[in-house]
This record gives sequence, C-alpha cells and structure tokens, in this order.
Amino acid sequence: MGVGLYTSRLVLDALGVVDYGIYNLVGGIVTMFAFLNSAMASSGQRYLSFDIGKNDLDRLQKTFNATLNIHFLIALIILIMAETVGLWFVFTKLEIPDDRIIAAHWVYQFSVFTLILNVVQVPYNALLIAREHMNVYAYVSVLDNVLKLLVVLILIRADSDRLILYAILTFCIAFIIRFIYKIYCKNKFKESVYKFYYDKEYYKELINYSSWNLFGSIAAIASGQGSNVLLNLFFGPVANAAYSLTLVVQNVIGGFIRNFQIALNPQIIKNYAQGDSKASLNLIYKSAKFSFFGMLILILPFLYNIEYVMNLWLKEIPPYSIDFIKLALIYAIIETISNPLIIGAHATGKMKWYQIIIGSLIFLTLPITWIVFNLSNNPINVYWVLIGNSIIALVFRMLFLVKMIGLNIKSFILQVLLRIVLVSFVMMLLLSNLKLEKADNIYNLLFQVIFVFLTTTITISVLGLNNQERLFLTNIIKTKFFKK
Repeated sequence: MGVGLYTSRLVLDALGVVDYGIYNLVGGIVTMFAFLNSAMASSGQRYLSFDIGKNDLDRLQKTFNATLNIHFLIALIILIMAETVGLWFVFTKLEIPDDRIIAAHWVYQFSVFTLILNVVQVPYNALLIAREHMNVYAYVSVLDNVLKLLVVLILIRADSDRLILYAILTFCIAFIIRFIYKIYCKNKFKESVYKFYYDKEYYKELINYSSWNLFGSIAAIASGQGSNVLLNLFFGPVANAAYSLTLVVQNVIGGFIRNFQIALNPQIIKNYAQGDSKASLNLIYKSAKFSFFGMLILILPFLYNIEYVMNLWLKEIPPYSIDFIKLALIYAIIETISNPLIIGAHATGKMKWYQIIIGSLIFLTLPITWIVFNLSNNPINVYWVLIGNSIIALVFRMLFLVKMIGLNIKSFILQVLLRIVLVSFVMMLLLSNLKLEKADNIYNLLFQVIFVFLTTTITISVLGLNNQERLFLTNIIKTKFFKK
C-alpha cells in the first residue's frame, strides 16, 4: 500500500496532469478489450478450485491445459480487436492534444502488449491461488510494486519523452512478473506442464460457463472504463487525471482487502464442491463482514483528514480529486460486501440468469452517467451513480444466493449488514461529536490515525463481532504474537 501510493505520486509528478490522464485513458481503452479475459479468468479460477475440492487431479490437469489454450486464443482475438477497432476509436473519438498524439500511440501499443502478457499469465495465477500458495502470491505482488517504484525513479531522471518511456518500462515489469509465475508453477505443480488437450464436450462446458461471465465482464468494463471515456468527452484529460488518481487510491487500499478475500475464495468454492454449503456460507458471511471492517479501519482516518493527506501525498492535486476519492472509497467499501456473494454464485456454476440480471444493472451505470452529465455538468456525479448502482446490485445478489446456495437473508442482515451499519453509525457519531481538530502537521495526523484506529477496533470488537468471532480473533492474536 505504502509503495503503491508513493509511486503514484511520483508518476503524477514525472508525467504531469495531462500526460497522466492520457496514459490512463488510453490504457483504459485497451483494458476494455479484456472483457474476454475477465470472463475466462473467473471461469478458470472456479473450475481449478472445484477440481481440487473434488481431489480430481486428472481433471485438474485437463482444466489447466484447456484454460491455457483458451487464453492463447483470447490473446489473439484481443490483438486483432485492439489493432483495428481500438486504434480507430482512440485516434478519432478521444480528446487528446495534438502534440501528444504520437506519444499516445506508443502508450497504446505497449498497453496492448502488456495486456496480452497478462492474459496468458491468468491460468498460472489462477492455479497458484487455487492451490493456496498465498505466500508466493504475496512476495511477487511486493516485487511488482518495488519494480514499479524503480521504474518511476528511472522516469524522473529521464531526458526522453517520459510518457513513452513509462509505457515501455511498464511492459517490461509485466514480462518479468509473468516469467516468475510461470517458472514457479512449472516447478511446483505437475498439472501446469503443458500438454495439448482437446475434449469437445469439456471445452464446450468451459466456454458455455464463460459466455455468461462474458456478459458480466462487459458490463463491469463498460461501467468502469466507460465512465472514464465519458469524463474525457464531457470534461477533458484533467478529469481523467483525477479519475485515474482516484482509481489508484481505490485499488491500493481496496487491494489490501481483495488479497484477504483472495485467500478465502478458493475455500468457498472447495467447500461447495465437497457438498458443504453451510461451510461456504459461513465463509461468505465472515469474508463480507471482516472485509468491510478491515477497510473501515483503513479509510476512516484517511477520510477524516483527506485534505491534509492529499497535500502531504501530492505536490499538485488535480481538480475534482478530493471529492472523487471520498466517494470512491464509499463505493469500494460497499463492494467489499458484494465480492464474497459473487464467489458464492460462481461456486454453483449456475450463472445464466445471475449474470443477465446483475450484468444489466451494472451496465446501466453508463447510460445513467451520460444522462446525469448532460443534466448536471458535474463530474463528481459519476460516483453517486456508481454508489447507487452498487447498493441495488448488492440487494439482487443476496436474492439470487437464496436459491443458488441457500443464503438466509434474515440471517445475513442480522449477522452482517446490521452489525456493519451499527458500527459505521457509531463511528460517524463519535467522530462528529468529538470534534477533533483537522491535522495540520504530521504528528497530529499520526495521533489521529492511532486514535481512530483504536476507537474503530474497539467499536468493531464490541458491536461488530459475536462471541464466537471475538474468541476466534483472540486465539489468532495469541498464537501469532504471544506464543512461547
């Protein structure tokens, strides 16, 4: 988290607001072609975890090789789409300053190469997570951030076009990370040794499952990157810089929680594969609740002193950034509740109507944002639309899981949502009534971070957890920190 936030500051300083906005806008257009990859990635993760849960090693190897073949095909399709439709859209429809067109072209091409590398890496990442080798996943993630910091240190000393250089070096990092994952998997997991495998019926099963995920992936990309394009069309590259910076904060802080959820996701699927739906539901409850509380502890001190923290973090704060970040973190903390429900749905494999309904709701973000921009001419409203849509989607996910996996809505509301709302309400009440002075130096900030952290932790322990969960966490703390 620390390296990620510091690196983003240096990148913004090195590139400037306009180039930073161009990089993320053009790179975002390339990301829009990843909808095929996103759909297949979730499918591969589900089937690999399911095979391990069933202890079917022969089928596991077939699944890995089948997903690898499909990802190579996806990479080829993305390359063709990116070099035709993508190029046309970037250089005829987007608002890019004339003197940065050539640089934007270089950024686009290396963003395409980076995406293709990431696509063919997906089966190896999925296998690593399914096998629950989280330590390796953590080490490589740390290495990834350190390399990104090294790239920025090179960037700020460069005399050449920094935007082009940044795109090239980012591609080099993707290549190194892919190579490490591939070598590790080949050495540790027998099923990752490539053997061409083709079974028409099995490929058909994988692709049919993925086809419904495809709809959801298109909707998610339309919502995220489509909003970025609309910001460009209505408000120009400066708004893209603010939006991109917001995504950095959202992804860095949210990434901390996502990694916690990644560790639980394979167990949710494996328990379901073994016929233990009760254990899967128990993990879904815990993942949703602990993820929300974990993120609340992280973001409350930040939100309370956001102006000071932003000035401490950045030399130049793009317009709209502070308001964007406030709302983005609210949106992200709501999504932490939904993510375990999504994994629960994937575990069942019955995704047709789930993706049709939820995907349609998410896709509506784009036309609603367009309408709101036309009526209000205020870029901040993009996040109000996302927040409203996220709450509605959460309700529908709960309703779907009632039939899909036996979710008890009353139990979920009482054990998860009610405790989440209660803790959030009490913390807002405390912070508003205590009337702590806003931090004006680093010492005040540290004091407030510690105070808010301790207050939030105590409130969560008293109001957010039941007796079993308190005992569970107490035993973990004793084992990890106080064992002899």
